[in-house]
Amino acid sequence: MLDAVRRNGTGAAALAATAFLWSLAGLFIKLVDWNPFAIACGRSVVAAVFLLAWIRKPRFTFSGAQVGAALANAATMLMFIYANKTTTSANAILLQYGAPVYTGLLGAVMLREKPRLEHWLGFAGVAAGMAVFFAGNLGGGSLVGDIVAIASGVSFAFYFVFMRMQKDGSPLESNLLSHLLTAAVAFVACLFMPAPRLDARSLAVIAALGVFQIGCAAILFSWGIKRVPAIEAILIAGLEPVFNPLWVFLAMGEKPSPAALVGGGVIMAAVLASSTASALRERSAAVDRRE
Repeated sequence: MLDAVRRNGTGAAALAATAFLWSLAGLFIKLVDWNPFAIACGRSVVAAVFLLAWIRKPRFTFSGAQVGAALANAATMLMFIYANKTTTSANAILLQYGAPVYTGLLGAVMLREKPRLEHWLGFAGVAAGMAVFFAGNLGGGSLVGDIVAIASGVSFAFYFVFMRMQKDGSPLESNLLSHLLTAAVAFVACLFMPAPRLDARSLAVIAALGVFQIGCAAILFSWGIKRVPAIEAILIAGLEPVFNPLWVFLAMGEKPSPAALVGGGVIMAAVLASSTASALRERSAAVDRRE
């Protein structure tokens, strides 16, 4: 049982690293003067090649969980891109991060992983932190964009649940399938838009996005989700918008606002407290079973 506790701890660390890599998107995308669908297509093509090289011999079972995770991840990426284009960035990410509540409900029904008290308190803490984090930046955009952002949160929750369903298998193939699908859909969309300008910087950034921000994150996520309940995993993913301004500050010297610092601190505290409480609960249960 203590091994299970250690697995939970290393899984949580892998998911925190995943959130850190996901947060690179905001900074890197600022460096590419391409339309969002061209970025999505290029990023997913590179990610698919990278993941294929990593997996070498992918096992495509086309099970409900494998296909469901692939479709949910592709839908999340495409809808989030659309939401960012039609509503404010703050609205898009805040509305998407209703996902922890959706994951809690879906996990209880589909995985029988019922949220514990620390998870519900974690949900509340993340929601409060998000509200403070984006204070003063909400509003604007469009109703359609806001609705799509909410829908991306629902598909994000389904992604976590379907990936968790594969905890005894190999969920990484779902990521590979999702990027093949995303690349295909984004490529078709690009046919109706101006062609992107190919230069050394843009290609280098797209390569970095595909390899690190998506590829390495997918490997860490697939490893971590096998060791951590879906509910806890989505809470840890809430660190992504906290890390995002850190990258911008380090690379461009753009200082986060006081609200961002306070909100980010609340989110980190909520995630840390929830994860620590879960770890202590697992440890206590392990000791009780040994006795």
